[in-house]
Amino acid sequence: MSTPTRITARELFDQLEQRLGLRWLAGHHGENRVLESVSHLARRPALAGYLNTIHANKVQIVGSEELDYLDDLKPRQRSDFLARIVNETPLAMVITKGREAPEDLLAAANASDTPLWVSSQRGHELLTYFQYHLARALAPRTTLHGVFMEVHSIGVLITGDSGLGKSELALELVTRGHRLVADDAPEFTQIAPDMLDGACPEMLQDLLEVRGIGILNIREMYGDTAVKRNKYLRLILHLQRQDATATGEGHELDRLFGDVGMRKVLDLDVPQITLPVAAGRNLAVLAEAAVRAHVLKSRGFDAAQAFMERQAHQMRRARLS
Repeated sequence: MSTPTRITARELFDQLEQRLGLRWLAGHHGENRVLESVSHLARRPALAGYLNTIHANKVQIVGSEELDYLDDLKPRQRSDFLARIVNETPLAMVITKGREAPEDLLAAANASDTPLWVSSQRGHELLTYFQYHLARALAPRTTLHGVFMEVHSIGVLITGDSGLGKSELALELVTRGHRLVADDAPEFTQIAPDMLDGACPEMLQDLLEVRGIGILNIREMYGDTAVKRNKYLRLILHLQRQDATATGEGHELDRLFGDVGMRKVLDLDVPQITLPVAAGRNLAVLAEAAVRAHVLKSRGFDAAQAFMERQAHQMRRARLS
């Protein structure tokens, strides 16, 4: 289930203050204004855009042209225009290039508790950065139970019931040169129509819990190269207890192609490979092999399909001889 996402004016200001050289000029009491998840927004208004009263943007950027336009208005028109702007309750208004804010704009912002900021950046730079930052901050998000790792340069989520050895497998993979992203509760954000970005909650960064040992700090034990901040999710390895009585129709087909399927995460179907867990099986080797096989399939090579084609070719030759 996706987690509702939101951001307040204060959070947005704090996150971008240094990067964009922001200063808070007026409307300080509006710091708790909230912008909801992208899923609740129409295509118009936009998350960020230049000053607009028809389709009021959530972050209104006030550039030199907009300030010049205000200067050309008659006093009554100007007052009505400013009233329409603040009545749309934008998350914030941002003046570009360090320009001085007009007194009536400051007064309107304070009277309506509309956050008014000024930035040293140009308008197009603010537009690009606000759109990117807000889209990412408000993108659909979910938390899954498992261990998220980088294995052979792709993001792999290891899932399965408690006690199956997910953390032990992750530790073994780390010792084999792969990297830990998040243990227990990785967070996944849909940052594009076909892309899920996985990261670790701040509380759990660098940590891995292994039964019988406790909590390990992977960065301190194995160095900076053993952990990674985030990674795109490309594959799920699901650990499942092996059923020794598994028989029946289709069993041979499973042995040929493996147990491969799809799992829906947010709105995307992610490939999932199920690995049976049983005594004596080297899960680390199996996990690496599964990832390598998946990478080959994504490049167009399927070993099982190639074997079937080879077998069909041999049968044709046998019939002709």
